Amino acid sequence: MRDIWTSIRRTPYQSFSAFLILFFTLFLTLILFVSLTFLYGTLNYLETKPQVTVYFQNKTPENQIFKVRDELMSSGKVLNIKYISKNDAFNIYKQLNKDNPLLLEMVSADILPPSLEIYAKKPIYLPEIAEYLKKQGDIDEVQYEKDIIDKLLVLTNTIRMSALIFFSYLILMSIVVLTTMILFKIALKESEITLLKLIGATNFYIRKPYVLESLFLGIAASTLSFSIFSFIVLYFNQFLQSYFKGITTLSVDIFNYQLTIWPLNYIFFTIVFVSISIFGAVIASVASYIATNKYLKV
Repeated sequence: MRDIWTSIRRTPYQSFSAFLILFFTLFLTLILFVSLTFLYGTLNYLETKPQVTVYFQNKTPENQIFKVRDELMSSGKVLNIKYISKNDAFNIYKQLNKDNPLLLEMVSADILPPSLEIYAKKPIYLPEIAEYLKKQGDIDEVQYEKDIIDKLLVLTNTIRMSALIFFSYLILMSIVVLTTMILFKIALKESEITLLKLIGATNFYIRKPYVLESLFLGIAASTLSFSIFSFIVLYFNQFLQSYFKGITTLSVDIFNYQLTIWPLNYIFFTIVFVSISIFGAVIASVASYIATNKYLKV
C-alpha cells in the first residue's frame, strides 16, 4: 500500500486523470446496468400477469372452451392457461365490489361470461395467440395489452443495443486513455526501470507496482461511483415507491437465481457493488498490463 501511495504522489496528475476516467466510466456503466435491470424486471412482472384474456359468449359449452385451451397448450407457446367459469367470475366480481351492495344485486353468475387467462412463454408469442383466438367461434372479446407489451419490448431492445454500443466505446476509450496515462508514468521512471532490468529484475517485478496502482484506482473509482449512485437512489426512494406503487416485487433471473430488485434490498446493492468493483478492476488491470507489456516488449 505504501508503494501505491508513493507512486501516486510522484505522478499525481496522471493518477488523478486515470481515476477520473475510471470514475465516469463506472458511474455511467452503473446507471445503464441498473436501468436495464429494472426494465427486464418490469418485463418479467408483466409476464406474470394474464397477457391475453379471452371472453367467450354466455352460451358457449365448456367442451368448446376446453378444446381451445388444449389447442393453445399444445402449440408450445403457452406457459399456462387459467379457466374462469361463470361462478368463478361472479366470485371475483363480488370480491371487487363487496363494498357496493347495489352493484351486487344487479349482477348474477348467469350474465357473466366464462374466460381464459393465458400466459405466454415469451412476449413475442402474444400477437400470434391473440390472432388465433380472434379466428375462433363463440368468442365475445379478446383483451390483449399489445401497445404496452410492444412499447416495453422496443424500449428494452433499444436500450440494450444502445448500452452495448456505448459500453464498447466507453471501455475502448477508457483502456486507450488509461494505457496512455500509464505509459507516461513509466516514461518518467525510465532510468529506474532500466537500472532494475540491469540488476536482473523480472518483468513481473517491474510490472507489479503499476498493476497494483491500477487495481487500487479501479476499486476506489467503483466505490465512489457506487456511493454516489446509492445516495441518489435513496434520495429519490419516495418517488420510486410512488412510481412502482401497486407492484409488490420485481425480479430478474441470474443463472437460475431469482434476484429481487424491488423493493430495494441489501442483496441487490451488494451484487451491484461487487459487479462494478470487478468491472473497474478488470478495466484498470487490462490497461496497466497493455501499457507495461508494450514498454517491456514481453
